[in-house]
Amino acid sequence: MSNQETLWIPGPTHVRPELLEELSVPPVGHRSKAMIEMIERIDPGLRLAFGLEENSSSEVAVGTHSATAMMEGSLGAVGARILSVVNGAFSKRWRDIANVMGKEVRTLEIDWGDAVGEELLAQELKSQGPFDAVTLVLNETSTGVLTPLAPVKRALASSPETLLLIDVVSAIAGYGIDFDDHGVDFALAGINKALALPPGITVMCASRRFLEQARKRTTTTWYLDPVRTIEGHIARKTPTTPCIPLYGALARQLEDISAGRTLASADRGRTGGKAWQARFDKHERMREQTLSWAAGHGIQPFPRRELSSPTISCLSGTGIDVGALMGGLKQDGFEIGNGYGPLKGETFRIGHMGDHTEAALEDLLKAASRRLRSAQEPFSQG
Repeated sequence: MSNQETLWIPGPTHVRPELLEELSVPPVGHRSKAMIEMIERIDPGLRLAFGLEENSSSEVAVGTHSATAMMEGSLGAVGARILSVVNGAFSKRWRDIANVMGKEVRTLEIDWGDAVGEELLAQELKSQGPFDAVTLVLNETSTGVLTPLAPVKRALASSPETLLLIDVVSAIAGYGIDFDDHGVDFALAGINKALALPPGITVMCASRRFLEQARKRTTTTWYLDPVRTIEGHIARKTPTTPCIPLYGALARQLEDISAGRTLASADRGRTGGKAWQARFDKHERMREQTLSWAAGHGIQPFPRRELSSPTISCLSGTGIDVGALMGGLKQDGFEIGNGYGPLKGETFRIGHMGDHTEAALEDLLKAASRRLRSAQEPFSQG
């Protein structure tokens, strides 16, 4: 087992050796035919990752900056009134960025471990609107909560002027986003979680109406302007010199996923959308595998089971010395994550995402079972 295969934190996660090799390929000129071909290799798989239909008018792109940077960029492309749904640390970050930018921000606070529902969101839009945009995190890495998008779309139906901006950083390539079907206008993600690549670039998707509205606005940023980034991607002329090795690794990963090469042997032979669905199904099984293990030890998931993420399990640390559990597992060659922020020591997180396998997860959970006994001893002895 390599050191990379032991990394089960909520990101960055395990990177396959084949992808690491792509990072050592000599760079090409960013205005060369080779770079154009690299970008063109990216687009088909990236459209599948966002769940776009073949005839979708939405556009995908890649930018050389962090996903957090494009949180700021997307907010610069919309109007002043923002409704930020906050149910964890990263949705709070998006709200905080909007405040720093001088937006007129209203926060819809949701308990950590919960997700916004249709009725609550619809009421907020009706009583406090109109809003130019709603921001939310689809898969909140800090709490392991997956927010269902169908209720969000229904709530927004009565506010057709409001754009929906979502962070999909720990969901993309681990969960079906279905960008158009869910009425999303802008989505962004880093590549270091379920896409299973090193951090450093951002993937994004924009609806036609997002781009049309953004083009009418006077931008206050050059580097973080999503329109400039997306139009440059479409024209195969990146606005600045990109992180070429990561583009190459992303192209390889998207092609491998689309060809079914990252799937278990039983699912090999599936390609295109069927291969992506098989990858999503694998993540669902890994969630159930983890939650079943937890239930067998009397450990509760931090969110309700129906809201539990397919890529990150956030589990209650009640009665457990979380530090001792983590330390013991690290001695065994497995690294998991502590709780985030106020949840540190109260929860622990397992990032079962990307190219990790169910067999490897089973090895981790067996080791956790052994270590759990000693991590619980100080508590059981009173």
